[in-house]
Amino acid sequence: MSPSAAKGRTVISGIDASGAYPVEYRFAHARGGNRHLTVVFANIDAPDDYGWATGVLDNLRSNILWIRDRFDGGNTYYLCRDGDFGVEQSVIGLVRRVMNALGLTPADVTLWGSSKGGSAALYFGLRHGFRNIVASVPQLRIGSFVRDMYPRTGRHMLGETMPEDMVRRLDTVLTDLLASEANPAAHLYLVSSPQDEQFATQIEPYLGLLQRYPNFNFLYSESPHITGHGKVTQRNTPPLLGIAGLLVEGISPRLGFTRHGYEEPDADRSGITGFLAATSVVQDWLAAPVVTAPSLHDPQPLNGAALTGRAPGAVRVSIWQNGVYLASAPVGPDGDWAWRREEGWSTGEHTVRLFAVDRNGIQSARTDVTFTTSDRITAPPVPETTEPERDFDTAGARVTLLPPLPHTPEPGQQLLAAGIRFTGASNGATRIGFRRNGTLLGSCPVAHDGRWLWNAEGEWAPGPHTVEIVAANEAGEASPPATVTFDVMSLSAH
Repeated sequence: MSPSAAKGRTVISGIDASGAYPVEYRFAHARGGNRHLTVVFANIDAPDDYGWATGVLDNLRSNILWIRDRFDGGNTYYLCRDGDFGVEQSVIGLVRRVMNALGLTPADVTLWGSSKGGSAALYFGLRHGFRNIVASVPQLRIGSFVRDMYPRTGRHMLGETMPEDMVRRLDTVLTDLLASEANPAAHLYLVSSPQDEQFATQIEPYLGLLQRYPNFNFLYSESPHITGHGKVTQRNTPPLLGIAGLLVEGISPRLGFTRHGYEEPDADRSGITGFLAATSVVQDWLAAPVVTAPSLHDPQPLNGAALTGRAPGAVRVSIWQNGVYLASAPVGPDGDWAWRREEGWSTGEHTVRLFAVDRNGIQSARTDVTFTTSDRITAPPVPETTEPERDFDTAGARVTLLPPLPHTPEPGQQLLAAGIRFTGASNGATRIGFRRNGTLLGSCPVAHDGRWLWNAEGEWAPGPHTVEIVAANEAGEASPPATVTFDVMSLSAH
């Protein structure tokens, strides 16, 4: 597994690839044997496309499942990609598998989200029969909203032309559920405000439908400090967390029957343990990379030590030293990879850790290689690699391709320092290269349909960043660069 800590709570990362679309998730075990599951959906600007994942939910006693809204490199409202609702089926499949592994029922689950995530919580809760739904400032007419406000997301969900019939379909997926009074026993907690610019079109026209639900609770915030859509949730975070705390203890904050002490410290955890192991990002079936050079007993030059090896089934090899990311070496079709450190090494012994990564983000076990470097050794000729840097040097190549079309990051988007992912499309290219300040950061292959995706491993410094993206083909012809500018946040935000 791949555990990480979020303000002291151990978080396990995984990928459920059993559906049509691989679903990336993070999971935290319950405290004190609590028998509840909170499922968290991400808002449109959530760092790394995980919502409320910066420790704000850390005091909840329930199991927590964060689901990432990134499918084929873009946001989908957890619903559809190019009009294909296989995304929804993949997401609900993950939720059910986690719920079943914990031995829970839909009555033991709270769905949680704000904005885009609130729409997802409301949709999945009503359509799939979950008891508790906490939705802050959701959009109820999703189709026209993404078409008009987030056209890049709209094209990703509906197709490049965003056909009107698909816009109408997304506009009604939630309102039709409300009109049919789907899941009438659900406990609904909806947060909105008249200061939210979306209130008049996305919430107010449908309050009558929501009020048909006997367990509908409306948190209507009129604080003068709310200045727009993004501020509503921030101003209402304490009461939202209070509601969540009651729900996970089996208490619905309404008059009537309540259940206390919803805990089972000695519950069998073998089901969820097995699921997390089976869907961990680190899998034994992907072979660890083999290092063919250098050898421990073969001293290397300071400025020419090259790592070479094989990693069949992988698309790249991630290279680290002392917990610090160094580079990502592309793996060729024959499984070979090679990498040379541009800035050179210090004199002495070095231990480098590597792991293979496949197209879906699955990682292999780790491989360690130790070698020594000396200033008395002359560098050998540069080995032939699967991806020469000259392929992305527009100054030395024929420029015949159109610049690639980046999809993400979006211009000016705020991102966390780690886990930044670049996606886009390019016609006629076979590889995409990424440069910053003239230095090649890495590259990725182009799929048969022209799409590409590259995970930039390691951490980026806070502040603005500009990355040049260049397309290249097998003939060595290169495109003019496209540029992507984004900001890396210095402080965590949910």
